[in-house]
Amino acid sequence: MVIQENIALAPLTTLNVGGPARFFAEAHSEHDVQQAVAYAAARHLPLFVLGGGSNLVIADEGWPGLVLKVALRGVEFEGDREKMLFYAGAGEDWDSLVALAVGKNCAGIECLSGIPGTVGGTPIQNVGAYGQEVSQTITSVRALEIASGAIMELSNADCGFAYRTSKLMRDQYIVLQVAYLLHRNGGPIIEYADLKKFFAAQPLSSPPTLQQARDAVRSIRQSKAMLIVPGDEDCRSAGSFFKNPLVSEAEADRIQALAQKRVPDKPLPRYPGENGKVKLAAAWLVEQSGFYKGYSRGPVGISRKHALAIVNRGGATAKDILALKEEIQHKVFDIWGVSLHPEPVFVGFKET
Repeated sequence: MVIQENIALAPLTTLNVGGPARFFAEAHSEHDVQQAVAYAAARHLPLFVLGGGSNLVIADEGWPGLVLKVALRGVEFEGDREKMLFYAGAGEDWDSLVALAVGKNCAGIECLSGIPGTVGGTPIQNVGAYGQEVSQTITSVRALEIASGAIMELSNADCGFAYRTSKLMRDQYIVLQVAYLLHRNGGPIIEYADLKKFFAAQPLSSPPTLQQARDAVRSIRQSKAMLIVPGDEDCRSAGSFFKNPLVSEAEADRIQALAQKRVPDKPLPRYPGENGKVKLAAAWLVEQSGFYKGYSRGPVGISRKHALAIVNRGGATAKDILALKEEIQHKVFDIWGVSLHPEPVFVGFKET
């Protein structure tokens, strides 16, 4: 394993902002990961693990310690007529794994098509979209415990999955491999409103296949600039920047009543959430606070296709990104009394 110095990190992210890594290593094996962790520990260097770079904001100062890019590859599978287990290395491209599963007619992750990044990032934030979450299919995560250097198998319960989070976010582990249990010859999940609209507009003679569902999801994501397309400025983002807020029923009723007064022609979208909570649409709150699609604030702005994507229009700094983030959060809270929490990981910042 080679340790490099002063490596630019911005090109390794989809947002394309941030400073360099003081030290940088790329791990292609579990042994490489162990070596990198030991190197950082021996020199008392802060350690950051980098995957696909699709859901993070790196500070302009960069990272003062070691950035470890996990590039463990390989996919294996086993199963019977009804189910199949896919074991994927943390460095595998996520969308390629989804394509492989769909190609083998295995259901469970088809609605997660087109999400940028690597396999290793999916359990950390319990990646989800269009009615599916990876926590519904993950059976185990092979990970290295940073404190001890030991490699262990974490069960689904061990991971502590919740909405867009897990216990793996506590920086105690480095994901090495993830196992997904999928259903052979199963049908796709067509529950999300956008998917229902898509197939209503393009009726089929029979229920959608997994491949048709995958194609539909990728098409919808592209229409919202949530599919990485080279040269498309609106794709220069960290994906959805804010989580959909989870509030109490009473709080949702308060916000809905306020919405009926302020924007009577714009109904508040609300959906059933976890533990009896109500999930509100962060994109609606952002737009109804004055941050329309295409909004610009110098070198940063809002995607022309999706109100939740903060984009780098060219030459933006991390400081610019944070300034717009905070402007949006303050305005949404002032108008609606709702706190928006960011979805990306912030790297190298003293305060976020």
